Amino acid sequence: MPQFVDTSPPGTCIFCKLVSRQIPSAIVFEDEQTLAFMDLGQVNPGHVLVTLKRHAATLLDCTPDEAAALMRTAHRVAQAVKDTFNPPGLTLLQANGKEGDQTVFHVHMHVVPRHGNDGIALSWPRKEPAFEVLQGYADRLREQLQKLNGG
Repeated sequence: MPQFVDTSPPGTCIFCKLVSRQIPSAIVFEDEQTLAFMDLGQVNPGHVLVTLKRHAATLLDCTPDEAAALMRTAHRVAQAVKDTFNPPGLTLLQANGKEGDQTVFHVHMHVVPRHGNDGIALSWPRKEPAFEVLQGYADRLREQLQKLNGG
């Protein structure tokens, strides 16, 4: 069951079209479950998108094996980007849902080489709740994880 609204009408997802070769892309890597290709909106040279071949709107729509495959490919691509472009930093970004800043509703991860003053800003306001509040959040999450694990 989808966790977030997939706004792509059936058969129109741009990443599905890339995977099926209906539209061209500069493919970097491919395996049974994933495809890595150059982002048309290159932030810095070497910016790559890693996506699942199967359509899944978000990370939460993936199986655990698919999520692991996505990260394995992102890890492999990140190493190749580091070796090829020698950036002083790398950012891996995976967004879910409109409010999570996802713009293409087919699960994917950005592998972005980073340089000082490259114009990318990843910041948010810190709220710094009291420890007791954090402990309450942790308790709730642990409880949910136990339910998900069947215990």
